[in-house]
Amino acid sequence: MSVYGYHCSHEQFSPVELLHCVQLAEEAGFKCASASDHFHPWNERPWHAAFVWTWLGAAMQSTHLPFRTVSAPGYRYHPAVLAQAGATLAFMYPDRLWMALGSGQRLNEAITGLPWPAKAERNARLRECADVIRALWAGETVTHRGLIVVEEAKLYTRPESPPLIVGAAVSPETARWLGGWADGLITVAGGPAEAVKPIIDAFREGGGEGKPVLAQAKVAWGSDETELRHDALAQWGTNLFAGDVPWELRTPEQFEKAAAFVREADLDLRITISSDLGRHVEQLHAYAALGIDEILIHNVASNQRAFIEAFGRHVLPQLRNS
Repeated sequence: MSVYGYHCSHEQFSPVELLHCVQLAEEAGFKCASASDHFHPWNERPWHAAFVWTWLGAAMQSTHLPFRTVSAPGYRYHPAVLAQAGATLAFMYPDRLWMALGSGQRLNEAITGLPWPAKAERNARLRECADVIRALWAGETVTHRGLIVVEEAKLYTRPESPPLIVGAAVSPETARWLGGWADGLITVAGGPAEAVKPIIDAFREGGGEGKPVLAQAKVAWGSDETELRHDALAQWGTNLFAGDVPWELRTPEQFEKAAAFVREADLDLRITISSDLGRHVEQLHAYAALGIDEILIHNVASNQRAFIEAFGRHVLPQLRNS
């Protein structure tokens, strides 16, 4: 049976507002939470991009929820520093953190001035970083010289049980590759369930059978559907691109320019938009039928508190009782 969580979108809302929201989400019946890890938001409008590792300490202290976040090691995060961040939270809050790792986006990672390599090299760098992080969590003193360099690093504060390393993928090819070494998969779901099924199948075929599968489900809910669609486009229209575009653009301004011709009709390809709560129940059921273990619901609209209340009262009970 799937577990349903609340996604904290640090690109959209302030860390103070998100702390209130995740506390409300726990009270409303959400059973886990995820939080995005961005240096830049998706556009230049009055958005946010807080440091998620600072925020996670406050969120985990003030709730009892397990948390997941996707980070990209090897660029703005040296893998030893990321390993220390995860180990500290897992030491303080045992069995409540899964660290998801991905190959990254230029939007966030290019700030260090390092060259931005092709996808194949980014994947190789990701795998090296994951191996370093696991070795550090195991108590080893690590020296590594490859695509990333580590010199005699050792963690002295480590949890008894290290976090899972969950791999992030939005294509079947990456998911199949992750199946052989990651402890789980996290992907994105927003349109028809049939669109995400090949990614999950590829992960399982590549060695991920029996490992947890997580999906961030993109939804938009509000009482007035016309206003809702306007809001969803304003909030998330800069994040609807297919192919390599999302990984290659450098600045929020470039995302805004690329989204100049995105229209409301384009939202439906990647987001379940409806003022009908029953429609959301139906769509989330369809994702659960794929065998997804955790469905992390991201309401892309601006009405976070109303969404939490409505889903807590009307949607989550139906999902739990089905």
